[in-house]
Amino acid sequence: MVRIKICGITMMDDALAAAEAGADAIGLIFYPPSPRAIGVEAAAAILAALPPFVSTVGLFVNAQRSWVEKVLQSCPLDLLQFHGDELAADCSGFGRPYIKALRVLGEEDLRPQLRAHPDARGFLLDRAVPQLWGGSGETFSWWRLPALDKPLILAGGLSPDNVAEAIAVTQPYAVDVSSGVEASPGRKDHGKMRDFVARVRAADR
Repeated sequence: MVRIKICGITMMDDALAAAEAGADAIGLIFYPPSPRAIGVEAAAAILAALPPFVSTVGLFVNAQRSWVEKVLQSCPLDLLQFHGDELAADCSGFGRPYIKALRVLGEEDLRPQLRAHPDARGFLLDRAVPQLWGGSGETFSWWRLPALDKPLILAGGLSPDNVAEAIAVTQPYAVDVSSGVEASPGRKDHGKMRDFVARVRAADR
């Protein structure tokens, strides 16, 4: 079964609606330049209100260690996601597993990047856009993802309209959506979230 992460959550009602729709995980962006960034206090409140068995992921971009540690003091995140130029040493030592985002344009050999982060639990593939961090919102040329020893998560421009095709082509471990289920930057469309989850589950069948 393909796992589903809904990222860029900024509001309590959106977080609860994502969980109710059937998302396996929600993503909280701790990268202030992003229009989907969330403050520590608001994130902590959302984490406290979520039902059980919904994983929480904190997204960071080239962050100082002190910033990640400050967030974790208030926010008991399940998983960290590093979306910048971080080396393996920058992602480790926080007492949390992590996933690393890889910026791609299409089919390529992913193994060198995977070897550079041997402790990562998985790798998220997003479109490479120069000088843009924290999620592109654009698709790349999909291809059948290779069978490697780490889960591969598909992101970048996914929406209810294209996620079934994306899954059929790439066969990912998980899909990650943000702008494709939004009403406006940082605010989710609850109907689109339900539709996205339903189409992923239909693709599973």
